[in-house]
Order: sequence, then C-alpha cells, then structure tokens
Amino acid sequence: MAYSYHELKEKTIQELRELAKGAENQEAVQGFSQMNKEHLLPALCKALGVAIHEHHDVVGIDKPGIKAQMRELKKKRDAAVEAHDSGTLKVARRQIHRLNRQIRAHVAP
Repeated sequence: MAYSYHELKEKTIQELRELAKGAENQEAVQGFSQMNKEHLLPALCKALGVAIHEHHDVVGIDKPGIKAQMRELKKKRDAAVEAHDSGTLKVARRQIHRLNRQIRAHVAP
C-alpha cells in the first residue's frame, strides 16, 4: 500500500516498526527496532519511496506575480527601516502580510 508522509506521521511507533519489518529496502531501515519515531520516520520514507515533505500547489492566483510584488514591498520596507519612517514601514508590512495570506488561502492540499 502506498503511504503519504502525513499518513506515516500519524501512525504510532509500533505501526511504523511493523511497516519497517516488511519494507523491501531493509538497508534504509537497518536498526529500526532501536530507532525512535523521529529517526524512523525519515528512514521509512526513504525505504518506501515516499516524499518526506508534502508540497502544496497554489491554484487560482498568479503566485509568481504576487511573489514579485512582495519582493518590491520588502525593498520598500527595508528602505523605510533605514529612514526610520514608521508610517511607510507599517503600510509595507501590512501589504506583505496580506499578500502572504492571499497565497496561503489559495493552497490546495
């Protein structure tokens, strides 16, 4: 059965050890009975060919365009910090925050 990283992370250490027992790539999980969950999980992912980190796709918006806007705003923010301009600094930070939230709102699991 194919597992995702999230599914493996939800399992108990005993369940992970049972999966490691039946894994085809025994070299990756060698010493699994002595490993704790923190060490066993990446080794088991390697043995089963599971991506360690799940990546989420952004749908419905232009992520590269928003990232470019954020880079420009960060330049403004840095300039405002250097100039000790708290008004411009606050506006830039709020805009960066809103753009970040916009990206996160469009993440598809």
